[in-house]
Amino acid sequence: MENNLLKSRQHFEALDGLRGLAALSIVVFHLYEFLVPDYTKSPIGHGYLAVDFFFCLSGFVIGYAYDERAPKLGNRLFFLNRLIRLHPMVIWGSVIGLLGYLFDPFTGAANMAEAGAGKIVLAFVCSLVLLPFPWLPGRGGGLFPYNTPAWSLLMEYVINIVYALVLVRVSKRVLLVLLVGAAAWLIAVARLRGWIITGWDQSTFFDGFARVTFSFLAGLTVFRCNLIIKNRLNFLLLAALLTGMFVFPHFNNDWITEMVIVMVIFPLLLALGAGMQVTGFLEKCCVFTGRLSYPLYMTHIWAVWLFGNYLYIGKPTPVAANIAAVAVFFGTVLLGYLVLRFYDEPLRRWLSGRLQSSYRPKKETATVGV
Repeated sequence: MENNLLKSRQHFEALDGLRGLAALSIVVFHLYEFLVPDYTKSPIGHGYLAVDFFFCLSGFVIGYAYDERAPKLGNRLFFLNRLIRLHPMVIWGSVIGLLGYLFDPFTGAANMAEAGAGKIVLAFVCSLVLLPFPWLPGRGGGLFPYNTPAWSLLMEYVINIVYALVLVRVSKRVLLVLLVGAAAWLIAVARLRGWIITGWDQSTFFDGFARVTFSFLAGLTVFRCNLIIKNRLNFLLLAALLTGMFVFPHFNNDWITEMVIVMVIFPLLLALGAGMQVTGFLEKCCVFTGRLSYPLYMTHIWAVWLFGNYLYIGKPTPVAANIAAVAVFFGTVLLGYLVLRFYDEPLRRWLSGRLQSSYRPKKETATVGV
């Protein structure tokens, strides 16, 4: 979910736009999980595959931003850069998730009574440091009950560590061998489960490693093997194709379809997006939604939980439920922007400045950037 490419090098606006579209699709998907719990009837039944697209983008962007710099930076600076990029929103998602859990007008009192202060505090501490705590009532066994999407951030941290310690040094040939092995692993998981909406809860925790490993390696392969496809396609066509993957009808045990989407179509869309030029109004939209994507992803789920509890306990009419869903969607987009504008970006600039100043005397030749 990296979107701060080096300013002195090419910026992939189309990839920003695809990332933003994927983040918006995740919000819609989570809302429909409550509106239409049966994925085979949901209009965005494969929306959860947006996470795999994020991982694929991450592999490409990390390779682009760090393959040459990482050996000069060293692991310490690399990890500090990644913490600055990712962890402010981990903290924010934990705080707002805790508040949403405690002050939910439909289930807050019952959840607090059942969980007790000890579990509530421990779950919050674990959330702040990205340690799973799937034992909090009212959150379906999610690894991160205050901010469910944080499971993918844990996977992102793990694959970043693997990248710095191993992947940055491997040859293209070894990378391709690893990619084939990761593909076999993901296929085995998908066949076992019948799908790959896994990795987010206690029972499927280890499945998440298969998802992140394949997609990250696929993105890294697109970059290192220069599989970028130069083209003059309109960005809206790529956006429609990506959306089409998310809204593609879901069927029970359709893991083969998901493997085609994740293993073939997502890397292809990445290659096309990286080789595309976007200008004018579309360029501005792509850049903006790319900036918004991560704060939105890490900000929305507390409101979706409130919405779900409103449906189950408040039992609104279908019209009222849909109005509430639209309000939650636009409300979380607005909140995501406010968090981006007044918290995430200012804090990252300040932390990057401190890191830059603290390391400049020791490493004049190293460029510090997130």
